[in-house]
Amino acid sequence: MHHLSRFILIFCFAIIVSFQAASQIGTASFVSPTSKLKSFPLVDEELADLVFDGKDEGIAIAVENLQKDINRVTGKQPKIQSELLAGKPQVIIGQLGESKLIDHLVKEGKIKAASLSGKWETFQVLTVEHPFEGVDQALVIVGSDKRGTIFGIYELSEQIGVSPWYWWADVPVKKHSKLFVDHGVHTKGTPAVKYRGIFINDEAPALAGWATKQFGGFNHKFYENVFELILRLRGNYLWPAMWGRAFYDDDKLNGPMADKYGVVIGTSHHEPLMRAHAEWSRYGKGDWDYQTNKEELQDFWRKGMERQGSMESTVSLGMRGDGDEPMSEENNIALLEQIIEDQRRIIEEVTGKPASETPQFWALYKEVQEYYDKGMRVPDDVTLLLCDDNWGNVRKLPTIGAPARKGGYGMYYHFDYVGGPRNYKWINTNPIPKIWEQMDRTYRHGVDELWVVNVGDIKPMEFPISFFLDFAWNPNAIPAVGIDAYTKSWSASQFGQTYANQIADLIAGFGKLSGRRKPELLDQNTYSVHYYGEMSRVSAEWQALEELCADIKEKLDPSYHDAYFQLVEHPIIASANLHRLYESTALNQLYAKQGRNLTNKKAEEVHAFFKRDAEISAFYNNELAGGKWPHMMDQTHIGYTYWQQPNRDKIPDLNTIEIASKGALGVAISDSPEFFPENKILKSVVLSPYDPYHLEVTLFNKGNDPITVKSKSFSKWLSFEVGNETIATERAIPVKIDWNLAPKGKHVAKLEISSGKEKVLVEIPIYNYLIEESFTGFVPYYGVVAMEADHFTSKHEENPIKWEILDDMGKTGNAVMATPMISHTESTEVQGSYISYDVWMEEAGTYEVQVYTSPTLNYLNASEGLQYGIAANESTPTLVSIHENERPHHWNNWVANSINISRKKVEFQKGKNELKIYLVNPGIIFQRIIIDTGNLKSSYLGPKESVFVH
Repeated sequence: MHHLSRFILIFCFAIIVSFQAASQIGTASFVSPTSKLKSFPLVDEELADLVFDGKDEGIAIAVENLQKDINRVTGKQPKIQSELLAGKPQVIIGQLGESKLIDHLVKEGKIKAASLSGKWETFQVLTVEHPFEGVDQALVIVGSDKRGTIFGIYELSEQIGVSPWYWWADVPVKKHSKLFVDHGVHTKGTPAVKYRGIFINDEAPALAGWATKQFGGFNHKFYENVFELILRLRGNYLWPAMWGRAFYDDDKLNGPMADKYGVVIGTSHHEPLMRAHAEWSRYGKGDWDYQTNKEELQDFWRKGMERQGSMESTVSLGMRGDGDEPMSEENNIALLEQIIEDQRRIIEEVTGKPASETPQFWALYKEVQEYYDKGMRVPDDVTLLLCDDNWGNVRKLPTIGAPARKGGYGMYYHFDYVGGPRNYKWINTNPIPKIWEQMDRTYRHGVDELWVVNVGDIKPMEFPISFFLDFAWNPNAIPAVGIDAYTKSWSASQFGQTYANQIADLIAGFGKLSGRRKPELLDQNTYSVHYYGEMSRVSAEWQALEELCADIKEKLDPSYHDAYFQLVEHPIIASANLHRLYESTALNQLYAKQGRNLTNKKAEEVHAFFKRDAEISAFYNNELAGGKWPHMMDQTHIGYTYWQQPNRDKIPDLNTIEIASKGALGVAISDSPEFFPENKILKSVVLSPYDPYHLEVTLFNKGNDPITVKSKSFSKWLSFEVGNETIATERAIPVKIDWNLAPKGKHVAKLEISSGKEKVLVEIPIYNYLIEESFTGFVPYYGVVAMEADHFTSKHEENPIKWEILDDMGKTGNAVMATPMISHTESTEVQGSYISYDVWMEEAGTYEVQVYTSPTLNYLNASEGLQYGIAANESTPTLVSIHENERPHHWNNWVANSINISRKKVEFQKGKNELKIYLVNPGIIFQRIIIDTGNLKSSYLGPKESVFVH
């Protein structure tokens, strides 16, 4: 009996934990499968009715979805009533001021209207005792307005275990026979950002092909699924698809359906007055040129506003060139100011109201920001929609302390882009730490009127879309240290609690690796095959992700597999396969040059990986979820030669060579491009007792027949374990040195390797020295010192500055930034706060220090760019600008490489040194510090981190 009781207790605990995992991210769980004191029985032996006495069609749709959600979870479908029925549990749903039942509860003091009245999109889910005669208890969902009510309904849906991604990512619903809502008042407060939404863009070929196949195009049947998703995610805003498409014209029901659901529609940054640009090609007359075709353009825009009527929207102002291109140089600021003035006059004439009563925005996109910087202004009631650089780096933010604007500020951000230096459309490559850092900074600078993000095809951007909209609701709920907890909570909401931590590690790990470089930019030259073991290190990282991914999938209930493939597995296995394709291409080209007998095998591997890529996409398109997602992985991603995508994936150029029958010796050494027989003497990098990994000598065969290899070391303190070794293809052997026996100082060890008459001499220079026993810090190796920024030895903080670590923000580790983000924004001098790194130098000298920072733009518009200070020991800090001599090609490199590297010569003394990085401006995200002590080699990620001596 004791064991049975213990089993029941464990079982009940497991149910509660799984339920909590399914609840709303950032909100305490308030739904349980077991009854508590005064909890409301949503589903028990008796089923509560859903009572909605309002008239709003959008709220009614949400009520019907709640009805379906309860049925999905419990298998029982509640009734929807418009009146109370005494004697049974009731869920009363309504908008403040639009429901007799709700207004009665307010009048009786059962609902505190003060916490809702006049608020934007605010809701409460609360239990009420004896709300009406004959009703003992009710659950009330009340909103301050239409969307507030809808958000309250969908809050309950998610709390009972229905993910917002139940349809768009096939996330299964966890079944429960009973549902109870905790006693009390449950709310998420008022959203921090007023308009929060997504932009469907660059939607061909994937989403366009899918929508055409499944719905016949981008019609109201398609958009109903989009509207529901946005609202379940507590968004309220959409820029519809616009590549050759026109939201209002393609289907006359699209606009009214959006308004019915309660989704605010905007048109993109280059589509003024609610007219899709595609409509100009359909109905426009003459050129898209305001100087020569003013009347036609005004008529075109006027019809857009007339069609809009009372449907809720934000109206885009301004004008770009035809097809989202810059206007010609002769179209100056004065003309654009006149265009906006005329557009506002049209708005007033059509609406019959002052223009200030219609929400409008002016997007400072690309060259338009230059007009603003040169002094162009719009009326104060117009929202200034600031923009990133299309690569997730904010271009401009309001000055701290600047006068408030009535229209406020917005931000147009990107998860997807078509343009230079390269399109990125295939998969999600947006690490959450970077989104957090950029958007948190945006919010702290007072940008809170409108946030919209370009999400491409919606899929596969599910996780960053969730984060973006959750963060827009309440940035304070997700601090930097809360990103990991958010990822775990999101994972639990989709897959349950059991493996949530591991799945979160997979999602975060993928974000880190994919964020290093867009897959469209990858090729065989991205990672070094010569230096720092870079290519193999990256391969090992992808392999570790794949192995964990496969292990978790095997343990998950099969009902999760479709969702798991979409949200976790596909991006990992597809990206790992792509990396291997380019790794094998790189090795094929290297081996061909060296004449290795594995050259052709590497070419075969590339063909196999190319085929595997197509198979992975075909499974997504044709088999996943019973064939639900045709065309969704049609996007090409292999074979780019410039910014625009190839028409079809193209396998890289490969080499095949004639392999001789007779075997022949080849020798290569790590961290060097040299090899035998091209070089008769091979010389390695200088080794020391503080190297983080062993030098390797690779013996390879240039023919089909095996060869026998032997070696001889001329130094008893150097070991190389080769006797009479038979080499069929290749073997990498570490060089080991007994540093206790090795002579002190600088020496050269020699190693002879032979096979028959073939012989090569390998020279291995060493530098055997000792550091002070009391020293703690980093030591050079291979002619460099490499340090992750968050591995500082000490830090100094002067109020209010705190140095904060951003987990997984770095390409190779974590990152460090100074907070608060709004301090010292106008500083031009070194401040007192710094982080320091203790470094040992066996030889004094002036060495170049390379500081790796995130590609943050000069969003403060500082004359010298964003700056930090650098100094060693007690020397005077030198100012360094990460934007010094900035040119367009610099930006191309920053965003393509996901890094900005600044360089400065610093003098170091022999022995212990303290390298200090000083705060000047906020916004600089430090990732790595590299000191070139004489032998830094070119690589994508930089050297492996130096040994830290304790």
